Amino acid sequence: MSEDEKRRDARPAVTGEDRLPGDPDRDELIARMLRVDHAGEYGARRIYDGQLAVLGRGPAAPVIREMAEAEQAHLDAFDALLVERRVRPTALSPLWHVAGYALGAASGLLGERAAMACTVAVEEVIEEHYAAQVRRLGEDEAPLRETLEEFGADEARHRETGLAHGAEQAPGYEALAAAVKRGTRLAIWLSERI
Repeated sequence: MSEDEKRRDARPAVTGEDRLPGDPDRDELIARMLRVDHAGEYGARRIYDGQLAVLGRGPAAPVIREMAEAEQAHLDAFDALLVERRVRPTALSPLWHVAGYALGAASGLLGERAAMACTVAVEEVIEEHYAAQVRRLGEDEAPLRETLEEFGADEARHRETGLAHGAEQAPGYEALAAAVKRGTRLAIWLSERI
């Protein structure tokens, strides 16, 4: 392993001790993490709501419902963490309410495979996002780190579920996945800050 890889994979002993000038301080870093993770789980839940509105009676419905239940459990956990840590949710929640549902319904209208392609794209970005957050958390935030590791593993399972249910066979898979990933990364950036 190169020195650059070791530095990139090294976890700080204390959250925020590796910050550079201009980076958020420890408290703001944690607030941003909780804010964006809450927004992400809320958006994911809304995507599944939209998919179920369109595909709720199809063969994929039980799979989508199961993933939606996991996202609701994640959302409930972040609801509690926001209150416990006194962190405000993103001001963009009304936008994610509409946008998440619209993305879910639109992907559902394109068919079950397109809905699964949407899931794969979103979950891949979120899995990477959680892993990056985990690397930034020190031992002082071990319980939060463990929560994010657990939720990241759930997102990885959702991605695998989407792949197992034909996501890559969706018409225009590459273009759809790329567009959803770009949108997800933009939503992450905005929700951390607003």
